[in-house]
Amino acid sequence: MTTTTTATGTYAPRPGAAPLLRMIGAQAALETKMLLRNGEQLLLTVIIPALLLTLFGSVDIVDTGAGKAVDFLAPGILALAVMSTAFTGQAIATGFERRYGVLKRLASSPLPRWALMTAKTASVLVTEMLQVALLTAIAFALGWSPHGNPFAVLLLLLLGTAAFSGLGLLMAGTLKAEATLAAANLVFLLLLVGGGVIVPLDRFPSGAQDVLSLLPISALSDGLRDVLQHGAGMPWGDLGILGVWAVVGLAAAGRFFRWE
Repeated sequence: MTTTTTATGTYAPRPGAAPLLRMIGAQAALETKMLLRNGEQLLLTVIIPALLLTLFGSVDIVDTGAGKAVDFLAPGILALAVMSTAFTGQAIATGFERRYGVLKRLASSPLPRWALMTAKTASVLVTEMLQVALLTAIAFALGWSPHGNPFAVLLLLLLGTAAFSGLGLLMAGTLKAEATLAAANLVFLLLLVGGGVIVPLDRFPSGAQDVLSLLPISALSDGLRDVLQHGAGMPWGDLGILGVWAVVGLAAAGRFFRWE
C-alpha cells in the first residue's frame, strides 16, 4: 500500500482570508461603485449641488453681499457636497444595509467591523474628490477666483467629513431605515437653508446666528469661505467646532451603532 503526500500550497486558490489592506480596498471599491450606480444618491450628492451652484452663481436670486455671487456660493456648495455624501447619502445607504441584513453578514466575514467602516469612509472620500473636481470646474466657468491656503481647505474638508460621517453613522445605526431616510433628507433641507450655504448667516436674527454658527455645516461653509473668498489663514474657530462634532459624532456612533 502506497501513501500519497501533498505538499503545502499545492492547491490554488488557497483557502483563507485575503490580506487586510486588500480586503479594505476591495470593499471600498465596491462601496464606491454601488454609490455611483445609485441614481437617487447621484441626484443628492452630485446633481443637486451642481444645479444650485449653476443657478445661484449665475443669477442674482439671493443677496450675498459685495462681490461676485459665485465667490460666496462656491465654498458653501463645497460644504453642502461634503454633507450630502458623508452624512445624508451614507446615513440612508447604511440604514438600509442594516435593515436588509447586509451589515450583519459582512460583520461575520473575515473583514473586521472597523475595517468595514474604514472602507465606507474611503468610499466617501473618493466620492468627495469627484464632487470637488466637478464643482470647482463649474465655479471656475462661472468666474470664481479662490484665494487662501490649500492645506487649510484640505483640513476643513477632512474634519467636515469626519463630523458628518459620525453623525450619519449614528443615525443609521440607531434608527429604523425609513426613519433614517426621512430624518436625513429633512436635516439636509434644513441645513441647506439655515447653514450659511446659500443664505448668509447675517440675514438671520442675531439670536439665531449664534446657534446656527455652531452647526457643522455652518462651520465648514464659513471656514471655507474665510479661506477661499477672503484669503484668511487657518480658521481655528471653525476647525475647533468641526473637531468637536467629529469627536462626539464618531464616539457616539461607535458606542450606540447596532449592526442588526
